[in-house]
Amino acid sequence: MAAGIRNADPDALEEFYDYTSRKAFGLAYRVPGDSAAAEDAVQEAYVTLWRQRSKIDPARGSLTSLLMTVVHRRAIDALRSNRSRRTDVMSPALEYVAGGDADVAERVMSSIDGEEVRNALGTLPDEQRAPVEMAYFQGLTHVEIAAKLSLPLGTVKSRLRLALTKLRTALGAQAT
Repeated sequence: MAAGIRNADPDALEEFYDYTSRKAFGLAYRVPGDSAAAEDAVQEAYVTLWRQRSKIDPARGSLTSLLMTVVHRRAIDALRSNRSRRTDVMSPALEYVAGGDADVAERVMSSIDGEEVRNALGTLPDEQRAPVEMAYFQGLTHVEIAAKLSLPLGTVKSRLRLALTKLRTALGAQAT
């Protein structure tokens, strides 16, 4: 399918959509919890994928993983946009990307197979799981998480980094 999409074959995109759209919508819906926003995020992700098709490189990872990463980012953008519209003032903190180990975060989010990730998240202690869920499913920044949990920013970053390392190990063990 990746080669077909890269070569601008609309049938390949349609087949890929049929294969991945439910999973993409499920991921997008988990972030804002709004079906209209989730549908928009999924549509934007497929359009982005189509427009950027010349950059698809199967050696860098699966097409499904790439799509899920784009869907997650679009859903987070929608959540932040909606939040800023409600307050009419966009906080500079919203511009702060929930960093950490971006490579690990992308692999975790792109490997959303539901059960696998829920099991891996379940292995984390509450003090690590809460910041991960706030960052990746609620779209909160490190600064916002620190404020919500009444913790220093450095503590939040450390807990996220440790949690992502544990998730990498847990998901890697499940893949083998």
